[in-house]
Amino acid sequence: MDATILLALVLGLALGAGITFLIKYIKDKGAENEARKLINEAKKEAEQLKKDQLLEIKEESRQLKEEALEEVKAKKDELAQTEERLLQRETSLDKRDEMLQTRDKMLDDKDQSLLAKQKELQSKEEELSAKLKEEITRLEQISKFSKEKARDLILKRTEEEMALEMAEYIKEKEEEAKLTANEKGKQLIIESMQRYCADVATEQTVSTINLPNDEMKGRLIGREGRNIRTIEAVTGVDLIIDDTPETIVVSSFDPLRREIAKLTIESLIKDGRIHPSRIEEIYDRVSKDMNSRIMELGNEACFKLGISKVDSELVRLIGKLNFRTSYGQNALQHSIEVGELCGLMASELGENVVLAKRAGLLHDIGKSIDFEVEGSHVDIGLDIAKKHKEDEIVLNAIASHHGDCEATSIISYLVHIADTLSATRPGARNDSLDNYIKRLEELEEIGNSFEGVEKTYAMQAGREVRVMVNPEEVTDQASYKIARDMKEKIEKEMQYPGTIKIVVIRESRAQEEAK
Repeated sequence: MDATILLALVLGLALGAGITFLIKYIKDKGAENEARKLINEAKKEAEQLKKDQLLEIKEESRQLKEEALEEVKAKKDELAQTEERLLQRETSLDKRDEMLQTRDKMLDDKDQSLLAKQKELQSKEEELSAKLKEEITRLEQISKFSKEKARDLILKRTEEEMALEMAEYIKEKEEEAKLTANEKGKQLIIESMQRYCADVATEQTVSTINLPNDEMKGRLIGREGRNIRTIEAVTGVDLIIDDTPETIVVSSFDPLRREIAKLTIESLIKDGRIHPSRIEEIYDRVSKDMNSRIMELGNEACFKLGISKVDSELVRLIGKLNFRTSYGQNALQHSIEVGELCGLMASELGENVVLAKRAGLLHDIGKSIDFEVEGSHVDIGLDIAKKHKEDEIVLNAIASHHGDCEATSIISYLVHIADTLSATRPGARNDSLDNYIKRLEELEEIGNSFEGVEKTYAMQAGREVRVMVNPEEVTDQASYKIARDMKEKIEKEMQYPGTIKIVVIRESRAQEEAK
C-alpha cells in the first residue's frame, strides 16, 4: 500500500514537472515567433523607408537635372545670338573689304590713264611753247616793240576802256550773288535731306513686360513685398503691378536703367527662382552684358559713318547715347543723322567729309553722362573731346552748335544746321499738349508786348511768328527793330527746340471811291 502511494506520488511529481516544462516550452516558442514577427515587420518598414528615400533622391536629382538643362539651354541661346551678331558683322566687313578692293583697282586704273594723258599733254605743251616763242620773237622783230612794252600798252588801254564796264559788272554780280545765295543754300539743304532718309521713332519712358500667368505677379512681389523692394532698389526703377492681366510696367526716365531692369525681370521669369540674392545675381550678369551691348552700338555707329581711330572710352560714350532721349528723340540716332547730313553737305561744298561726320556724331556726346556730371551737355561734351584730343574743328562744332560761342569753320556751321534739321523735322520730337499751348501763348504775349503791335500770330507749331503792326505808329525802320528786339527777348526768356522765324508785317492802304 505504501509502495503504491509512493509510486503514485512519484508519477504525479513527474507528470507535473513534464506539464510545467511543456508549458514553459510553449511560452518560449510563442515569444520566439513574436520576436521573429517583429523583426520581419521592422525589416519591411526599413525597406519601405529606403525605397521612399530613394524615390525622393531620384526626384530631387531629376529637378536639379532639369534646372541644369534649362540653364545650359539659355546659355546656348545666348551664345547662338552672339554668334549670329558676329557672323553678320563679319559678312558686312567682308562686303566692305570687297568694295574697297574694287575701288582701289578702279583708282589704280584711273591713275595709269591720268599719267598717260599727263605725259601726252606735257609733250603738246612743250611743242606749243616752242611755237609761241618763235611767234613772239617774229612779232617783236616786225613791230619793233618788246613783249613787255606791248603788254603794258595793251593793259593800260584795256584798263581805261573797261574800268566802267568792270565796275558795273561787279555790282551786277554782287546783286546776283545776294539774290541767289539764299536759294542755293536752301537747295543744298534740301538735296542733303533728300539723300538721307531715316525712320522716326519716338522713345517712351515706360516698358511693358508680359507674364506667363497672374501668379507670377505674386512671386515678383514676394513675401511681404521683399522681392519687389529688392528689384526697385537694385535697378533704380519703379515697378508698377496693377490689375492689368498678365502684364507689369517698368517706369523710369533713364532708358538705360529701364532696359537693364526689363532684361533682369525677364531673366528672373524664365529662371523661375525669384528671391533677393538671385535678383542681385541676375542684375549683375545683365549689367555686364549691357556694357558689351553699349560697345557694340558705339562701334556700329562709327562703322556706319566710316569713322576710324576712335578711343574705346569714346566708343562706350557714343553707345550710351542709345539710352538717352531728348523730347522723345533717341540721342544716338539723332547724332548719326546729324553726322550723315553734315557729310552730305560737306561733300557738296568740298569740305572734309570724314571730319564733318565726326563733328556731327560727337556734337551731343555730353548727353551720355550729363545725368552723372554737373554742367550743360555742351560743356561736358567739350571736356570729353579735349580729353580725347579731338581736332579743333570738332571742338568748335561741339561748343557752337547751340550758339554758345562763335563758329570758326564751315563744318561748325554745318553741324548747327544739321542739328536743327534733325531736331525740328516733323515727328522727330514730341511734347506735351500743355507745354505746346504754353509756348504758343508765350510767343504771342512777347509779340504783343511791343508798342505799335496790333496782333501776333504763332504759326507752324511755334516755329514761326507773324507780327502785325500799325503802319501809322511804326515805320519801316522801326519794324526791323521790333523783329530784332523780339528775337533777343525770345532767346532770353524761352526754352524751345530748333529755331523760330519772326516776320513783322507793316501794310498801308490808300482807298478812294470815284462817283
